[in-house]
Amino acid sequence: MGDVQARWSKAKVLNGERVRFEVAGGDYRMICAVQFKAQIVWVKFIGTHAQYDRIDALTVDMF
Repeated sequence: MGDVQARWSKAKVLNGERVRFEVAGGDYRMICAVQFKAQIVWVKFIGTHAQYDRIDALTVDMF
């Protein structure tokens, strides 16, 4: 997980599974569930900063 922030400086690890990425200069947020061992990523949310503020990043399942 430490590799995530080393590779993407605007990423934030939220817990052992979820990572938040800033997209388009920080105007958008993308939440992904990551299975690190298997190298699988599921997009759970993409939205504006304002939309992100209204969701629970640890439980959102938009897609």
